[in-house]
Parts: sequence; structure tokens; C-alpha cells
Amino acid sequence: MPTRKVEFQFITGLKRSIFRNARLRGSWNANGRYSADWTESPMQKTVGEDGCPVFKASVSLDLADQGTLFRWGVVVDDPQGNNLWGIPTEIPDMNSADRYRQFGLTPGSSAQIERYYLTYGRRLGANKHFATATSKPGLRFAVWAPNARSVEVVFGKPLNGHIADDGTGIDAAQPVVTLSRGADGMWQGGPPGNFASFMSLPYMYRIVNAGGDTVYRTDIFSRSQIGRGGIKPPDGAGWTGTVDQLDGTVSCSVVIDPDVVRRTFESTAPGAAPDLISAEEFWTTEFTHGRPVPNRLEDLVIYELHVGSLGFGKTGAGDLSDAMSFLDHLVLLGVNAVELLPMAEFSGNVGWGYGDSHPFCIESSAGGRDKYRHFVRECHRRGMAVIQDVVYNHYDNDAERAQWQYDSTAPEQNIYYWYEGRSSDYAFPDGGYLNNGSSGYTPRFWEDVVRQQFISSAAFLTEEMHVDGLRVDLTQAIHRDNTLNADGRSIGSANLFGQKFLREWSRTLHMIRPTTILIAEDHTGWDAVTQPPAQGGLGFDGTWHVAFYHDLIGDSDMSGDRARLLKRAGLDGIDPLQMDWFAGSLYDTQYRRVVFHESHDEAGNASGTARTMVVAVNDAPLVDATRMAAESRSRLSFGLSLLSAGTPMFFMGEEIGAQKRYTFNGFLQHREDILGERTGNGKALFRFYQDVIDLGRRLESVRSHNIDILHQSNANRVMAWKRWDGAEQVIVAASFNNAPFANGYVIAKDALAIPDAGWKEVLNSDAVIYGGQNVGNSGAIIPSSSGQLEVVIPANGFVVLIKQ
Repeated sequence: MPTRKVEFQFITGLKRSIFRNARLRGSWNANGRYSADWTESPMQKTVGEDGCPVFKASVSLDLADQGTLFRWGVVVDDPQGNNLWGIPTEIPDMNSADRYRQFGLTPGSSAQIERYYLTYGRRLGANKHFATATSKPGLRFAVWAPNARSVEVVFGKPLNGHIADDGTGIDAAQPVVTLSRGADGMWQGGPPGNFASFMSLPYMYRIVNAGGDTVYRTDIFSRSQIGRGGIKPPDGAGWTGTVDQLDGTVSCSVVIDPDVVRRTFESTAPGAAPDLISAEEFWTTEFTHGRPVPNRLEDLVIYELHVGSLGFGKTGAGDLSDAMSFLDHLVLLGVNAVELLPMAEFSGNVGWGYGDSHPFCIESSAGGRDKYRHFVRECHRRGMAVIQDVVYNHYDNDAERAQWQYDSTAPEQNIYYWYEGRSSDYAFPDGGYLNNGSSGYTPRFWEDVVRQQFISSAAFLTEEMHVDGLRVDLTQAIHRDNTLNADGRSIGSANLFGQKFLREWSRTLHMIRPTTILIAEDHTGWDAVTQPPAQGGLGFDGTWHVAFYHDLIGDSDMSGDRARLLKRAGLDGIDPLQMDWFAGSLYDTQYRRVVFHESHDEAGNASGTARTMVVAVNDAPLVDATRMAAESRSRLSFGLSLLSAGTPMFFMGEEIGAQKRYTFNGFLQHREDILGERTGNGKALFRFYQDVIDLGRRLESVRSHNIDILHQSNANRVMAWKRWDGAEQVIVAASFNNAPFANGYVIAKDALAIPDAGWKEVLNSDAVIYGGQNVGNSGAIIPSSSGQLEVVIPANGFVVLIKQ
């Protein structure tokens, strides 16, 4: 019987050589016939057309099985020698988590090629194309537009950076590149000449859409948008301004070489040739001996930073230059991880970034990709990890030249958005889109390309930008909360495909770089969020613990009937507080939680919220004794977070007692002078943060997940807990009482929980150096006996004791 040669390609799309010893596995036997017992054969490693590692193998299959669906996959070894199933993508069945590829034999004389792309970052967009392994690269464009009638690439003018709906702005001196359609809706092609001759040129896709209209679209997989301002020309009109004024989301995309970096942080002078070095050379000086970058969630103390809120005294938003200048402050503070609010391209040049248009682009107005890489390298040189916030639950609300109606105006053909049924099914066309609790419609997670824009952009951040972790915005919007816009009913299929996407995302990232830290902003309490995909989980390393915030601080209108300790203490009464409720949240911090007493959402933006210092005294003027009370309760709040069994995080400015409300539309007017306050009114509080952070980073017991609640009293507003790791044991005694327990307070449980020993006070939040009254145990060693310990606890404060 005749056979059909099939060549299998496992295409990584990643420059770094990560995998070795690849083996092809498929549902055929040694004779090339279909078999339920899969066979294995070695694959050859080579360099692909994208310049990245590719693994190939060929098998001859019997044409007697034409019409049969074969299945295949790849096994690879990671750098540690572990066997990995190399297909993180699940089959397109919402009720199955199986992972394999399938195909049928097709007629033809040449070899049938079956490809699997691990990532799409060098498959789609403007990329180098190597005709042979030794040739100089040309330029190849590729775009997904399955409904388009035709697609061309047109180049814009570098000083203008915009192409209007009527074509105004096209550079006639550059070629028009006609793209050819593939069977999967991918269009690709390239101009004659080498890649270098097109470097830094702006371009757009000119698409004749499904309805026959000509539209201009940016490249979703672009690595740079030329616009650096906040102005959008109205209704696709022409643009006569500069790229410094033009909004990046509607501007031209730019041809970028991802394998080079600008040598210096600042750009070269106008007209001068850019001083570029290879990415390999750039990263050779990434680390400092003796200052390791932490790569375990439990070792982190996270500083949540909004780059746009830096630059005190400027008129515009802060940028990466301000962030670079701010690093010395973070080093002095002692944190070892910085979490950046979203930095992907978003509308305007003043915003939080939650809702982006181009996930591979670093916001142009903030400084762009090369300045971002310099920032990450400087963090690593200082022993500081970088965690990047990313948003996958919706797109930029003004995405007309990005995801919105990319190649068709029909809602059911809006390829980047989930749409149920047909538009004729609804009284209004938008009825078929899905809401999910975010501020935009749900992406079409059942499409491979839609999932890959997020998966591959995450791989871009870890591989090309060298970030250490990712925090995903509002994950329940992806896996639980999808509802039909028409009537609000739940769409279970969207939830299931959202779960598929998150599993594929976490599998891919941990496959590429196992130490990548993955954090979910998830408020469901679903255990599967932090379970591995192999056990049915979503694969995150940790999740935000918002119940901890509601119980500890509770100023949000959403805090409801939670404990709300600080909010109620701020009323300055003597009523009991629900310490027992908070004890439950504190105990739960051991379960892979990221805990915070203040985040960007609760620092004044969410209804009812304000800064910790303000909540601590119910918005009373911060002078004299009132300020002292505010600082003592603020110290207590941070101590309860850092000394929990979770990973502590806090929002910028807390360390100096920031007081102004932080809102999404008013942060520029409410910027705090963090550096100035550090040596001014916030000096004592900053010293406290330094010492508590240092203690937490030094003690293995505090970094462990071990915690035991020793005591809680609602009436006394007191609680105590123990942290330990091996022989090292720490007890924390804390009080929201307005009066100190100067004569001692008895903490009792049992001899196992509180063993007979001496316990030395190693930190007192009420110390004079922190602005306190110095009510404490004066660093004494306090004996415990028969499961009891008597300790002095300051008003609105805490002490830390370590077993001798």
C-alpha cells in the first residue's frame, strides 16, 4: 500500500535554547498504520525560519488510513533533565483537558507538514525570516484575519506615524506588501530586501474586510507602537501632529528587532545612529554577586508601584526614567520585589493601564521596550524581582484600530471577542457579547490565536524582558463570571474555555521558565486556582487574599459585615472588635496567599476607601496626638500583614504615611512626595517599615507557611500567633486596644504551642525610634511555662518575640 510522508515540526518561537532530546509520539505503529498504542521516535533539533530552535521528525504513514484522524505530540527534556509533555494546548472541547494534536492524511506528492507552535510571538507580526540557516534575514509579516478579502502592508512616515482611513499618511516611497492567505486565516508575506533596511519603519495592515470596506489596522503582535502621546485623531481623520503627541494605540506599529537593545537608557540624539547591542550582551551584566534575585513566592516582600504616579513635581505622568530614579528608595526600604501596574500599550498617556490594546508593547509614553529592559536589569542588579501586572479579561475600551472589528463589522465575526450565536438572535447587536465583571467584553477564549496573544505576550515578558513573575487581573472574570450581555445569564462554555486558557497559560510559562512566579487576583476562594493543572487546577503559585484586607482594614463599601478592624478602631471607641474573624483570615494566609493592607484599588479609588493613615483615625486631621494614633495603627496594620504566613505586599507611599486618595482619574493631582516625606514627616514610619521588612526577610520562620493562632480576644482587641520553621519559633502579640497592657497580658494555649523557654523581644512597634511611647518589654527575655507567656503589649501595636 502506498504511504504518505509526514513531517512534524515542534516550533518553539523562543530564541533561547530551552529544550533538548525531543521525541515525537504518535498514534501509529512501526508499519505506519494507525494504532491506539503510540510509538516514539527521536526528533532533530535545527534552526527554524524565525531563527529559533525547531525540532523535526518525519514518519511515513499508510494511505490505507486516509480518513482516519491521527494524534501526535512531543516529549522534551527541560534543562534539569525532566521529561515534559511539550503540548500545553488542550483540545478544543470544553469538557476535556486532553492535550494532543490531530490530523488526517491529505493527497499530494510532497511531504505533508504538521506544525505545532509553542508560542506565536515570532509567528505573527513583523519578524525576521531566514530563508536558510546561514542567510541574512528578510522581513516577513503575518496577521490573523480569517474574514478578510485581502490584506496588504503599507508603510507610514516616521515623523508622522499615522495613516488615516482614507490612506493619508502612507509613505509612497516604500513598497506596498501584498500578503497571501493560508488555510488557517493567517496572511503572510514580505517585501524584497533584508530585514535591516526596514528597521524602525512604521506600518499598518490595509484590510479589505468581510463587507468589502477598506480599513487600516495596527498589528496586535507588534512590539512597538510609534505614538508616544495621548491624542487620537477624530474618526480616522488625517494627522498633522508629531509622534510625541499621537496616541500609541491608533498609531502605526513599528518594525523592531527583538534581538538587540539600546546600549544606554536614554535615546541617542536626533539624527544619530542608535547604539545597539545584542540582547545576549545586554543581559550579561544582569546580576550582582551576593545579591540573588528571589524566585520563590514566599521569599518576597512586594512593593506595588504605579510608574505613572512617580515624578512628583512634574506636570505629566511618571515614566521609566522616574522609576529608575526610584530604585534606590526601594533598596533603602528593603523590599525585594516590585510589582508594576500594567505597562502594555493603553489608550492615552495617563492611566492605570488596566485594559490594553497591544500586549507585546511596553507603553510608549512610559519609555517603551528598551527602557523597560534597562529597568528590569537594574532591579536584578539590586537583588529585586520584577512582577508585571497583566490584563486578559478585556481589551482597551477604544480598540477600533486594534482588536475591535479587526476584519469584519458583523458582531459574530468580531474575531477577538466572544459572541454567542448570531446578531439576528438579539434585539440589539451587542446582545451576544459577554460581560464578566471587568470593564469590557470577554475575549474569544475558544480561539487559539486569541489565547496565544496572551500566552505568547507573557512568554515575551519572561524571555525578552526577563520579568520574574506575572500577576493576572481579576481571574474570576475569565473562569467564572461570564454572562450574556442581552439578559445576564451565565455562559458556562465561556467559563470552561477561560479555565482552559489559564491552564494553557500557566503550563506554557512554567514549561519555559519553571521559576516564573504566577499570581492571580482571584476573589472566589476556589482552591483550584493554586493547584497544578495536572490536578485540575489553574496553575497559579499564589492568589490575592482580599478577605484579609476586608477583615484587617475594611474601609471599602464592599467590606460588608467583615471584621473591619482598622475602620472600626478608627472610630476611637472601646467596643469589642472581631479579632476572631480576622484570626480566620490570618490563619488562611498559609494557603499560598498574597496579603496586603493596601493595594491600588483600596487606596482611595474603590468606594469608601482611603489611605491607611486616614482610615486609622476616621479622616481626622493628622496633627499631634491624632497623628501619633494614626501612625501607631498604620504600623500595626503593616505588621499584621508582613508577619502573616502569606506573601506581604503594599502599595507605594504607605511606607511614609501617604494621605492623599489614589484614584484612576486623579492620581496626577494627588501625587505624594515620597522621597521628600522619607526624610520629613514620614521618617519614623519609614524606619519602622525598614526594620519590619528586614526582620521578615531574615527569619525563616516568618517566610514559612507555618502559623498557629495562640490567642484572640474580641473584648480586649488582642490576638497572638506563632510562626516557625524548624527550631526557629516566633510569637507575635498584637493589640488594637487604645490602652497598653503595660503590666502584662497572659497568652495561653498548651505546652506544644508555647513550649517552656525564654522568649526575647526583637521588635516593638511602639519603640521611640518609630514615633511610639516605648511601651514594651525593653528587649527582655520573657520566660514561658506550662503553655503560658505574659507579655507587655503596647496600645495599637505589637511585639515580636523569638524563642531562645
